[in-house]
Amino acid sequence: MLGSLDMTMPRSIAITEQGLLIDIARECQAEFGEATRLYFLCGRDAAERVLTWDYGRAGVVEEMLNQFELLVASRSGDFVPPPEFERRIHPLAMTPGHDQVSSTEVRERIARGEPWEHLVPESIVERVREIYS
Repeated sequence: MLGSLDMTMPRSIAITEQGLLIDIARECQAEFGEATRLYFLCGRDAAERVLTWDYGRAGVVEEMLNQFELLVASRSGDFVPPPEFERRIHPLAMTPGHDQVSSTEVRERIARGEPWEHLVPESIVERVREIYS
């Protein structure tokens, strides 16, 4: 779990026009350097798609997880990573009442002018506002 992650290390959030996680990871490595440890946050449903997608050849998931790690929020059900990936995929427990929260929901609320700040950590509200407003 996340107990082994050093939360005192500098962290950053960013946006990209890339769509595939491997492409985003490559863009981040080019920008921040090869020594940067990358974690992508996603919901259980997205993690399941990453692991089960037909990439057209064997070994793609392993290649991706050598580039980055996944932090998986337990949306609409708990996520248990396959044993072979449990060192690179970290389940995140959600607080009650937040299991349906997603980045899509936050972006849609911002676009509609609806309240959204309560759906993200207070420490990133201003950054999310800058990015999506």
